Amino acid sequence: MTKTWLITGTSTGFGKSLATFLAQKDDVNLVATARHTDQLGYLDQYDHGQILKATLDVTNRDEIAAVVKATTDKFHGIDVLINNAGLGYFGTFEESDRDAVRYMFDVNVWGLIDMTRAVLPTMRAQKRGIVVNFSSIAGLASFPTLSFYNSSKYAVEGVTEAAAQEVAGLGIKFMLIEPSGFRTDWAGRSSQKTMPKLADYQQFASRIEGSEEGAHHEAGDPDKAAAIIYDQVTNHAADLPLRLPLGQWSTDTAIDKYTKTLANFKALHDLSASADQPEK
Repeated sequence: MTKTWLITGTSTGFGKSLATFLAQKDDVNLVATARHTDQLGYLDQYDHGQILKATLDVTNRDEIAAVVKATTDKFHGIDVLINNAGLGYFGTFEESDRDAVRYMFDVNVWGLIDMTRAVLPTMRAQKRGIVVNFSSIAGLASFPTLSFYNSSKYAVEGVTEAAAQEVAGLGIKFMLIEPSGFRTDWAGRSSQKTMPKLADYQQFASRIEGSEEGAHHEAGDPDKAAAIIYDQVTNHAADLPLRLPLGQWSTDTAIDKYTKTLANFKALHDLSASADQPEK
């Protein structure tokens, strides 16, 4: 059965790898979106009528509505939504630029929310659908100079976990992708950086500079990630995981974080429980 996949942010990074992978599948109709569709020419070699390229800035709700309508008009449904569009931001908590951080939230959080809410009516009518939301290992564990990026991804984690429970009986599933470092543009062109100016934070300057220098040299392979995501959605839909860490550093960090967190909760269990009124 041919399924229609709608992906945001396909000009570079994970979105481009996913779009390239899916464009070559016989069982996929692909809707590839970007703010500038002239950056999607790489798809032309695979197009035999199953690809729709559409202009989309996820902070523009009119464009979101237009893309959803164009998709359903052409392919009569939406089976998989990939919320991939996103930005990074590096800076210490105290010195970060508020306007830049607010825009990042508009893309990473509100763009994902508005996109999903625009697609859910179609999926509810179909009584099926999968929403794949790109989070990050930074949505599970926090790191210096990433406080606001962390918080945007924590928000994605929270809204996804709740929404997944609300639609569980409607044939719709959610999956969070939580990558560690991958060879995309995230640490380079797709992240704004504010270097520390205060002497107290100079120790973090090299961390921010290193993120730029390390871009495209990370361990993660976005093409391998695309194949894994396709396999999970296509062949494991019945037991689709809510959370899928990608990359060894991501899965190791998640296990370490939650092993220590669980031990801490257990150690504090009796103290925590003592805050309740006694049962009558």
